[in-house]
Amino acid sequence: MKKIALIFFIILNSIYLKAQRQPSDINFNHNWQFKLGEQNGAELQNYNASAWRLLTVPHDWSIEGDFSKNHPVGPDGGALPGGIGWYRKTFNVPVSYKDKKVYIDFDGVYCRSTIWINGHKLGYRPNGFISFRYDLTPYLNFDKSNVISVKVDNSQQPNSRWYSGSGIYRNVWLVVQNQTAIDHWGSFVTSKDVDNAMASVNLNLTVANYNLAAKEVTVVSTILNAEQKVVATARSKVALQTTRSQVSQSFKVTNPQLWSVERPYLYTVISRIENAKGVLSQYTTPLGIRYFKFDSKKGFYLNGKPLKILGVCNHHDLGALGAAFNVRAAERQLELLRAMGCNAIRTSHNPPAPELLDLADRMGFLIMDEAFDMWEKEKIKYDYHLSFKEWHERDLQDQILRDRNHPSVFCWSIGNEIPEQRMPQGSAIARRLREIVNKLDTTRLVTTANNFPDTANYIVKSGAVDLVGYNYNHKTFENFPVDFPGKLFIATETTSALQTRGVYDMPSDSVRRWPYKVIDGKEVRIPMNEDLTCSAYDNVASTWGSTHEETWKLIKKYDYLSGLFIWTGFDYLGEPTPYTWPARSSYFGILDLAGFPKDVYYLYQSEWTNKQVLHIFPHWNWKNGETHDIWAYYNNADEVELFLNGKSVGVRKKQGDDLHVMWKLKFTPGVLKAVARKNGKVIATKEVKTAGQPAHIELIADRSRIKANQTDLSFITVRVTDKDGTVVPDAANGIKFSVKGPGKIAGVDNGNPTSHLSMKGSYMKAFHGLSLVMLQSTQQAGNVTLTATSPGLTTATLTITTR
Repeated sequence: MKKIALIFFIILNSIYLKAQRQPSDINFNHNWQFKLGEQNGAELQNYNASAWRLLTVPHDWSIEGDFSKNHPVGPDGGALPGGIGWYRKTFNVPVSYKDKKVYIDFDGVYCRSTIWINGHKLGYRPNGFISFRYDLTPYLNFDKSNVISVKVDNSQQPNSRWYSGSGIYRNVWLVVQNQTAIDHWGSFVTSKDVDNAMASVNLNLTVANYNLAAKEVTVVSTILNAEQKVVATARSKVALQTTRSQVSQSFKVTNPQLWSVERPYLYTVISRIENAKGVLSQYTTPLGIRYFKFDSKKGFYLNGKPLKILGVCNHHDLGALGAAFNVRAAERQLELLRAMGCNAIRTSHNPPAPELLDLADRMGFLIMDEAFDMWEKEKIKYDYHLSFKEWHERDLQDQILRDRNHPSVFCWSIGNEIPEQRMPQGSAIARRLREIVNKLDTTRLVTTANNFPDTANYIVKSGAVDLVGYNYNHKTFENFPVDFPGKLFIATETTSALQTRGVYDMPSDSVRRWPYKVIDGKEVRIPMNEDLTCSAYDNVASTWGSTHEETWKLIKKYDYLSGLFIWTGFDYLGEPTPYTWPARSSYFGILDLAGFPKDVYYLYQSEWTNKQVLHIFPHWNWKNGETHDIWAYYNNADEVELFLNGKSVGVRKKQGDDLHVMWKLKFTPGVLKAVARKNGKVIATKEVKTAGQPAHIELIADRSRIKANQTDLSFITVRVTDKDGTVVPDAANGIKFSVKGPGKIAGVDNGNPTSHLSMKGSYMKAFHGLSLVMLQSTQQAGNVTLTATSPGLTTATLTITTR
């Protein structure tokens, strides 16, 4: 019998590792009814919603709208609609649940959500990024229909400085438990005294008890390694005298496998509450055994080894999916960043979807988990400052409780560019937030992201932060040991370089600072490109920022500069600096909104990885006689020689702290070929060819087999090529897509920050030769065929298998 029970919870554990939910949790995403606009009486159980749209959440209604300069959010909010939306879901509860506790968990609703069950108001949460739970038990009809009603109010605009999305945009769960169970977010596992021989693991559990007859239980916790073998067990007798009881257990894990960014090894702790009748409840907690420290002179250490934090900041939208969270879309983003050499993410500027942390645990990313973009002082009219005084303690507590078991989370950021950093009250608020964090977790460091990283900063002076977070101000990095002797440094936000994929402005070695310059103390906008583009040579940066090379050279040079978070990993909807309408998404990303790398991606890959990198750019389609600069990013080589149509145009070597080499060439059609050599031996070659006229469509799937689970995605790159298969760099052909079989188009994109085409349609223009289709499965297995057509181009088809 014991063997069967062990196999049972091992199976449950394998499921848990994929979803980080408890075994009893029921996915509650399907069969929601939705209606846009105010609906009087829609909270009532007998309201007639038969004409409402039927859909599956996560859902973002904003991304389904049209781009318009007239939307109140403006271009900074993505130029998409907000408003009010209603959701309703009808469900039955079996009589067998009558003696249990039934809850509903929302991972995120944007924003100002009010929830009812059968007409009874459960509560209100203004924060659109926080996860929350309501107890349904007192109001349920057993063996009869029940109705959950959700009002989402995103009508007060603007309330965000970037695209927020609207709706139930993260997962929803129905949680069914016995009257005695581990409480919501009721476990906290930590490790200490870690070395290669032994690790001490401590587990604190909160046992919730709503059964007055229950007197004593036994809590049995077991640690399983990644191979599903038991490595440690603890048993505790607990006398249940109050609604909640605390249980502490200790373990010794011999020869621990340490969690690291290179090898993110995960254990699992399974806790069972037992009495004489059997198992009352089971709860699973992830465990990554690792230790870290910051040193004021040497930077960051993970498991005793120095590690430069190579991070990016990301907002929460997923391009054409909008804010609607999708595990595969987030996983793809992390895969692309990992291939670049990135090892850390800052969740700018809010708690992320919980599944993002699951992915980071599994894939080996450090996480700076950020709470707030503002405190009591507003940044824009309707932002969170309106709710901060009443809600900050509850929201921060919920974030820490939810996220503190993730080994990927190494730091809590309690604020981004907070106006109070220049005000005396900033000290008191910072200390209060630090106190809230420390009541729940003392194992991680606390920081704020400061665009005023000065000794006069009231947050820094408060003593509430462990890490002095720098936003920009890269020219002061070198002075940090003098300005903040003995303090710890982290570059919480850097760079803000501006690039449009496929655009190259000459001269390449002349840096533009956009969108303004200061003349006689006043900000004056300066001329920029009329077509609303920015050069991809890494020669355009925001006025407050830097080029990629400028900041990375400094971080690379000094050990005490522990690491950086670049603004940003991906382009995102909204904040189209340096432009405004008709631009509607950002230019900051190392990858564009569709996930296509810009050229600077390969700079980081050459610096942050040991992969053999040789990347030359730009394309080779210009007017005869025009002079253009050719750049090369490379590594593991002494030199690069460039050939034009077989004739050498020179050898280049990096000098000093150079991060690229360059040639100036007059355009002649043909082939550019770069040859990288190490000790005289050729180790890499790369060619760029002059493309002819658009002739073909090429479809390339990132995965040809996906799961038939109604959420999995295949990301299909659409390339417009000439007759020989070379991508045409200026191709802008409109392409129509159609699908046959058990699948659908979830989104289309091309990475163009000025495109106003619907991202939820079946048509998209190529942008510099590329576009993207997100093909989503249904719950039916089979073959899904995507067809792409465009006048004058050969039709292309691609088949994806779902199973």
